[in-house]
Amino acid sequence: MQTQSRRERPELDVTAALPLSQALASLHDAVLLIDAGGSICWMSEPLVALCGDGFEGKSFPSLLADGSGSRALMARLCATGRLTHAAVELVARDGRSVCAAVSAARLGSDPHASPTVAILRVGEEEWRREIESTLATARAFLESSPDAVVIVDPSRFIAYANPAVEQVLGYRPEEVIDRPLALFVHGSDDLEQIAAALHPDSPVRNRDLEVRRRDGNPLFVSVSASLLRLADGRVVGAVAYLRDVTERRRAEDSLARKNAELEHYVHAVSHDLRSPLVSLLGFTRLLREDYGGQLDAKGVHFLDRVEQAGRTMEALIRDLLELSRIGRTPQATIRVNPRSVLLQLSAELKPRLDAQEVALILPDDAPALVCERTRLYQLFSNLIGNALDHMGDVRDACIEVGIDEEPHHHVISVRDNGRGIAPEHSERIFEVFQSLGPRRDGSRGTGMGLAIVRKIAETQGGQAWVESEPGRGACFKVRLPAA
Repeated sequence: MQTQSRRERPELDVTAALPLSQALASLHDAVLLIDAGGSICWMSEPLVALCGDGFEGKSFPSLLADGSGSRALMARLCATGRLTHAAVELVARDGRSVCAAVSAARLGSDPHASPTVAILRVGEEEWRREIESTLATARAFLESSPDAVVIVDPSRFIAYANPAVEQVLGYRPEEVIDRPLALFVHGSDDLEQIAAALHPDSPVRNRDLEVRRRDGNPLFVSVSASLLRLADGRVVGAVAYLRDVTERRRAEDSLARKNAELEHYVHAVSHDLRSPLVSLLGFTRLLREDYGGQLDAKGVHFLDRVEQAGRTMEALIRDLLELSRIGRTPQATIRVNPRSVLLQLSAELKPRLDAQEVALILPDDAPALVCERTRLYQLFSNLIGNALDHMGDVRDACIEVGIDEEPHHHVISVRDNGRGIAPEHSERIFEVFQSLGPRRDGSRGTGMGLAIVRKIAETQGGQAWVESEPGRGACFKVRLPAA
């Protein structure tokens, strides 16, 4: 249910309104859908359990006890398109009368075609007394809170709102009390999230939801919610803290758009650079084949330098393209055996390991990791390759790979006994194009390997860092979620 003006309300028929009614029933127990003629089209299960079945197709007043003012209610609804906390008496299946309050809104501007959805609060007085008793000791604190605070009863109607609610929703506290919480929710997805947040087993902390202000404008709020319990353990409702985070979300959305534009630009430029580079390397190859015998030593040296620079540029473009691809598609939540990846990589690196006389130690038994196999291969390849590049001249050179299990996470470690890294460089080395000195063979890398490692980790919801001291080797670690 949204507090839109009649001009803004979408026209819905009964079929289109049914999913919304069912979503409302995830938050409020007693919900019903009424067509333009006043007949009941659908009732939530708790309402059926209270009043009985067989009401579909009958008029809304058939649910009410005699003298409940049903005609006056329907006249108000037809005239205004909404009801707010109207008192009624329901007829239970056992014949007794049950006090209730109803809030209803027509889902469209045409009174002759638009259906109406109604939310009822049943048996409110007992809960109202319990909540008022609880508030007696906490009211002063809640009234002075800078964050909006809302307390809802078990039927998810608002029982209390502090003054800060007006700054967030645009309503004075007395205007939201006794109104259903769903009235301020923006969409069906948020309805389900709030319903889950108010479930006994799933209190939430700092969850962003979209709500609707009095003026109809949407805004994002960070919600923390938990059940409201009495000293004897009984649940009498729930308390929610709301903080306006609209500006933060706008900044995040703007940053995300700019990052997407930058990644697209890098992808496009990288592709554009490959064509002239292929031509350059092709002509240097022809020059060596056709005219190599006519070049003196200096000419051959210059040709070697051109080819080396071209291959470096080729590697840089390849890494830039790879960096731009990471995170462009949703990450698959599949489990991969890291040992098979490490064994493949060990076989590929064997000539280089033997040439540098470096021992590579792999874990004998490692837990499966939640990561795409290609990304996991890149992660290990860049970390082990980085250790080989910057090992330095040490005796008994060794690279050891470990995978440890933590609560909810796995931690990958790639440790070497090389020359180490100064603490002031521990963050800079993960930036694009950053490299601490030449490789073992004197060449320089593209400075992209560790940036790729960190981006893979962050895209998976994890993190990457290094622990090192000069002369004491380095240990690169990556923490990945276990699920």
